[in-house]
Amino acid sequence: MSMRARVSLLTAILLTVALGAVGYVLYTRQAQAKTEAAAPKVPVREDLTALRGAPHLVFRNTALGNGYGEVAIVPLTAPDGPRALTGASCERVYATAAEAVCLTADRGIVTTYHARLLGPEWAPAPTRDLPLTGIPSRARLSRDGILVATTTFVFGDSYANPGQFSTRTVVSRTKGEVIGDIESFQLNVRGKAINAIDKNLWGVTFVDDDTFYATAASGKKTWLVRGSLSARTVTALREDAECPSLSPDGTRIAFKRHGNLPAGQWRLAVYDIATGRETLLAETRSVDDQAEWLDDRTVLYGLPRGDASSASSDIWQVPADGTGSPRPLVKDAWSPAVVR
Repeated sequence: MSMRARVSLLTAILLTVALGAVGYVLYTRQAQAKTEAAAPKVPVREDLTALRGAPHLVFRNTALGNGYGEVAIVPLTAPDGPRALTGASCERVYATAAEAVCLTADRGIVTTYHARLLGPEWAPAPTRDLPLTGIPSRARLSRDGILVATTTFVFGDSYANPGQFSTRTVVSRTKGEVIGDIESFQLNVRGKAINAIDKNLWGVTFVDDDTFYATAASGKKTWLVRGSLSARTVTALREDAECPSLSPDGTRIAFKRHGNLPAGQWRLAVYDIATGRETLLAETRSVDDQAEWLDDRTVLYGLPRGDASSASSDIWQVPADGTGSPRPLVKDAWSPAVVR
């Protein structure tokens, strides 16, 4: 084959590939537009400033349409009513009355991720960037807004097999000081120091400006751990506990446990700190989320829609004492944070 023929053949192949790629993009966009058009519209309100002055729920809006992925707010008195959109887009969000932490994804040719602190005005421009390495997973602020923790995956894509992924959980002060990656803290389990190469820590919930709870993993086991920022230590309290969330009264911890379930599935439970008693909650579906407390009696969590092709999710509620049954709180929502 002559050089000219080879060039012509290569040109034809490249043109075919390019046309195919363009066709696929157009098809995907048309299918997405049809899906969004068919989805029921979520009512939106405009009184964002007024909402911020009363107890409210902050969450990621997952209603299909122009506001998908934006942070939204509803009053706690009417969580299933119209929502106000803030203009800030986040993959994961957590908020207090003074600050919010927003884990974002910039999906260009190469997707990049950022952690940003946003002020009470929810301005799209961040007040400050935080250290972040990897794919966003969890975010928490201390109740006084002084400390912030972010968890990301560095490699691996699930919690299904502890030790088969790597996390980075960085704690910082919102004023600027980076305290460090808690994976570097000394992990103690039953009086023994664990320094294995597969050690991971994630899912922080703060007690105060020094003490926190988190998940530790090593050797295919997970533990609920209590940590100290000043001592740079974490100590195991019990096995088989992930993504803890401290109750408002500080007496209990909601978490997810694997038990004897298939890989990649968890049940929600509540741990009484004083007695060590565990209570399984009435939600029997698998929950892969860091729970939030609506109040001292009720636990909130996100669940993807049952339809595997859907990009939407909902926030559910269930009694914290193991009674009752799960009920939806906010449709088309994810990553709840209660602000009082």
